[in-house]
Amino acid sequence: MLTKKAKYGLKAMVYLAGFEPGRTALVADIATANQIPKKFLDAILGELRNAGFVHSKKGKGGGYTLARPPEDIRVGAVIRVLDGPLAPIQCASRTVYRRCDDCENEALCTVRLVMVEARDAIANVLDNRTLAQMRALAEAPQPLEAEPALGEN
Repeated sequence: MLTKKAKYGLKAMVYLAGFEPGRTALVADIATANQIPKKFLDAILGELRNAGFVHSKKGKGGGYTLARPPEDIRVGAVIRVLDGPLAPIQCASRTVYRRCDDCENEALCTVRLVMVEARDAIANVLDNRTLAQMRALAEAPQPLEAEPALGEN
């Protein structure tokens, strides 16, 4: 499950993806625009800065900006920085694999086999989606809701 930390981090990154390169945004503005607690966002942006996803600038004209073009930042990479591995259990992880203590034969463990499949499906979506694509989803026209059928009100 995606934590609030990763959700807020993605919202902030998508917000920054809407700015022209080099233009900064203040933490308070990002927080207000996305309904994120400012103090929590400060910590999240610090982690994203340490991971090389954003740059920060102090003083007049300061704030945060993306460190790379939004087309080059994968959603899965951002989530891994903030939440850790995508796998639901450690024995299904590629990056922090650890064998389960209660598993006699993991090659036949049905729980592990399904969780590896789930991890692969999640990674396939998140590692093939960029911040620019996420931003485009919000800008795309949304389909109209279906009209209620007669007698449904």
